[in-house]
Parts: sequence; C-alpha cells; structure tokens
Amino acid sequence: MTKAIAVTFTVFFEQPFWKGIYERVENNQISVAIVVFGAEPSDAEVFEYLNTHFLSFRFTKSLEIQKPKIIQNYKRLQRNIKKQTQQKGIGTKSQQALQQQREQSKIESKSKSKQLKKQLQQQQFEIKQLKKKEKKKGH
Repeated sequence: MTKAIAVTFTVFFEQPFWKGIYERVENNQISVAIVVFGAEPSDAEVFEYLNTHFLSFRFTKSLEIQKPKIIQNYKRLQRNIKKQTQQKGIGTKSQQALQQQREQSKIESKSKSKQLKKQLQQQQFEIKQLKKKEKKKGH
C-alpha cells in the first residue's frame, strides 16, 4: 500500500501579525499547525524556521477529507507551481496602506471626472435646447 503525503505552507498577514499555516495531508487525513511570526518573514527566515522548529509544531487532530483524484498534466502542474512561487504582493503594512490610499484616490478621481463630464453634457444639451427654441421663435 502506498502512502500519499502532501504538505503546504502558506504565509499570510492577519491583523496584527504574519501567520503561517502548515497543512499535512496523509491518506485523506488532514492535520494543520499554525505558526505566528512577528514581522514579515523573508523566504530564508521561513525556510530556517521550518527546519529548526518543525518538531515543535502542534498539529490538530486528523480529519477525514474527501478529495476527488484529479490527474493533472505535469506541464500545467509545473506552471502552477512556478506561479505560486513567483507571487509576491506588497509586503509591509505601510506599503499596503499606501496602495490602499492610491486605490481610493483613483476611485474618487474617476467619480469626480464622471460627474464633471455629466455636467458638461447637461450644459451642452441645455444650450442645444435653447438654440432650438430660438430658431422656432423666428425673430
């Protein structure tokens, strides 16, 4: 009997700390351990932490999961792995705040320009209507 083992380690930011979730799947049984980092860890720090503290991880009780067996093309699998390893978002809280501020100002400026455009169109429409009325009067 072959033993199927799959592991994933995901690092994410959850207020106010960076956390990592280590998932281990063995023969349709999943167990999870959570690691809390303080500041944003680099790849090297994560790797070192996993190597030195793995034995101290406290995994949850194994839960039964039902996964359909999907056979995936090996080239597609390699592309997905490459995508996952190259995904790098904005890291620090200050950078995230700046990005959020940029997005907010972009939305505001779009709505402002839309409103100005609408006003200009309304003015032009009113001018056209006045011209039509003037033509009908026939001085």
